[in-house]
Amino acid sequence: MSESTSFVRLFVGILLSATGVHASCPIELSPPSVVVRYGDSVSVNCSTSESLYEGMGWEATQGGTGITNATHLVWTVENLTDWTISPICFINSLQNSKFQQCSNKPEVVLYTFPDSINIRPSSAQDYVMNEGKKYNFTCDIHNIAPVQNLTVMWYKGGEMVYEDTFDNPHKEPVDQSSVFSFTPSRQDNGVTFRCEAHLDLWPKGPQLNASSQEYNITVYFGPDVHCSSILLNKLELLEGETLERQCNVTGHPPPDVTWLKDGQPTDPTVPLSRKDTGLYTIKAEGARLSQKELRVLVLYGPELTCPNNYTAVEGAPYNLTCIVEGYPKPEIIWSKDGEEVELPENLTRSDSGQYLITASSNLSSVNHTVEINVIYPPSQIVELEDSEVDIGSAVWLKCVSVGNPRPKYFWNYYRTANVIEENEDGVSRLHIHNATIYNMGSYTCHASNDRGNVSKTARVTVKGAGQECPIKITPERMVVQYQSRGQNATCKETDSHVKEIYWQGVQNKSTIWSADTDKDWAPRPVCNAMLKSTETCRKYLNFTLYKTPDSVSIGLVNNLSSVLEERELQLQCHITNVAPAGNLVVRWYRGNETFEPLNKVTGCLPQSNTNCDISVVRSPLNVSSTISITLNRNHNGAEFRCDALLDLGPEGPQPPPNMMSSPLNITVNYKPSINTTKLPKTIPVFRGYPEELVCEADGHPPPEIQWLYSSDLVPRLSGNTLTVFEAGFYNCSATNQVDSISHEVQVILKEDYLPLIAGFVAVTVVAISIFFLFIYSIYYKNTRMRRYSLKNPKLDTHSGNVAHNGWDMQFPMTKLS
Repeated sequence: MSESTSFVRLFVGILLSATGVHASCPIELSPPSVVVRYGDSVSVNCSTSESLYEGMGWEATQGGTGITNATHLVWTVENLTDWTISPICFINSLQNSKFQQCSNKPEVVLYTFPDSINIRPSSAQDYVMNEGKKYNFTCDIHNIAPVQNLTVMWYKGGEMVYEDTFDNPHKEPVDQSSVFSFTPSRQDNGVTFRCEAHLDLWPKGPQLNASSQEYNITVYFGPDVHCSSILLNKLELLEGETLERQCNVTGHPPPDVTWLKDGQPTDPTVPLSRKDTGLYTIKAEGARLSQKELRVLVLYGPELTCPNNYTAVEGAPYNLTCIVEGYPKPEIIWSKDGEEVELPENLTRSDSGQYLITASSNLSSVNHTVEINVIYPPSQIVELEDSEVDIGSAVWLKCVSVGNPRPKYFWNYYRTANVIEENEDGVSRLHIHNATIYNMGSYTCHASNDRGNVSKTARVTVKGAGQECPIKITPERMVVQYQSRGQNATCKETDSHVKEIYWQGVQNKSTIWSADTDKDWAPRPVCNAMLKSTETCRKYLNFTLYKTPDSVSIGLVNNLSSVLEERELQLQCHITNVAPAGNLVVRWYRGNETFEPLNKVTGCLPQSNTNCDISVVRSPLNVSSTISITLNRNHNGAEFRCDALLDLGPEGPQPPPNMMSSPLNITVNYKPSINTTKLPKTIPVFRGYPEELVCEADGHPPPEIQWLYSSDLVPRLSGNTLTVFEAGFYNCSATNQVDSISHEVQVILKEDYLPLIAGFVAVTVVAISIFFLFIYSIYYKNTRMRRYSLKNPKLDTHSGNVAHNGWDMQFPMTKLS
């Protein structure tokens, strides 16, 4: 069939299709698609179920046919070689007096697949690879089609590591390559690589595959130096160990290893000593030169050298030296009696004793015992006290002092035959037996050693061997007012054993003493007596110089102007320039009645003297007394006063001098309270009649009263009286500075039914009156007026004089003759 004829048929078919003569093509292809290897035969049967048509044919570059009137026609090619072939089966039919052409074409896939594929590295020397370097492998597949169905898989050993696909839509055969990039590690030494080509034509065709030859690689790596116990380039070894096998050197090809110390070769098999600590280099030669510097530390010890005994002076620097060697540096621990201690810079007596010194490291530990002896002078003497003994009785005097070396004792006293000295176990004792007056006096004990000496004196008094000090002071107690004059005290002996008597500090040793009442606030007048037995005695005069206060005032703590009800407040009474303050008491008054017990003053005013111990200071002070009270509303406006009373005892002025403060008026503020008895919660109001609501509240300051209607936004009235006309809720609020309270009143509006009731009663009375009038009128007509009806009279059968009307009512009647 000529190409011009085919073109005309194709044009006619397109024209018929464009006219829209048919909607579907009744052509069946068997099979509808075929997959054919290049050069193989192929056949496709075209059939139709259409009965009216004018020919069927195949149009193709290989195996095309002419037009026939058969119902089926096979397209056959013995040797298919056209890669772009697209056969078309068509029919021409006559319908509705018009030509109709339709066509259908099978899917033809022509493929070719190589018998073998090849793998190759990027260069011929790439069978030897260096670790960490990137390399490429190429898989060559020649004369393959269609390439878009090709998949290349890469295998390392037996594991797939990469898959490569292609998007080339060309149907013609091509030479296709797949590239795989690979970075080897030392674990890849000796591994094999291969590639596989898969042509997947399923489900209409076969699944073909081919594998390349295996490619074996050699990986060079290292040398690498790994030291198992190294940390921060430091290698720690015990003394006696060797460098051999301390570091592992790996690499391919196997490297040569050399150890260097300070740049010089050294034998790693020789045992190390503590002197071998230093900087080492391990040098490895293989695929490349590698070296590693590290510091080798030789561990040894600990070793401890220390004296067995050491003597030190208390409080002085010491030079106890213990030598400790070892690496790592040992830790030194001192312990005494099982407890860890730390020696101070200067030793004391309590530091004497046996110490255990422990030097330890993570390798081992060693111990050493040292005895430290701290020498010190004798301590102050204890247990030697003044003693009193009855005449003829015995007494012990004990002298104890601690020192190192142990102190020696020596006594000073008036020696008599009845006193015995004993020294035992660091303690010295004096035994006085059968005491007499000659044993009365002072006894001094001395304790000494090489570092110093101490002493202490005690006095022994023999009761019954002497009398009370023979002195009489007149008066025994002297109370004098500030700046008064003319009062003296005298001192006299009471027996003949007094050799001399006088007031201490008085000129010419006078027996008369007078006070300077301008400044002698705390004198200690003492009268001394020298006895003929060379003993002395004394007596003191009890003397008091007093001064009444300059002023007394009362006030509130913190200077408050007012107080709140039921809140605790403090009242303070200020007393200025009074002496002695220790004899001062304060009385508190509310009105004219006292309400607290007598109080002592509690302290000085802030501006008073620096020394303010009122039990000691006898000069004038500014002092205060403070009490805490709680007030209620009944105390509002009450007057409070304080009274300062100087109680000097029976020797002082009688009655005791006192001074009263000016009154203090206290304002008590309290919250409002509303009188609910006059203002109940519910109040009825009759319509049309106003009602006054009166809100009365008590409080201080006087509360402000406001009325608020429930629907109002602002107060309706300020004042206690509110006139209401309508129902609702009315709120009375009472407010002052202390608090605010409110009271709500509900006004209920009621109707005034009194006029209605009165009207109803009036109407009822009128109606009843009319009714009775009506009844009365009827009765009056029928009885009083004697109007009778004689129509149809009936005679009574019982009495002929009685007639009946129609209602059977009886009326008296007289029969006329």
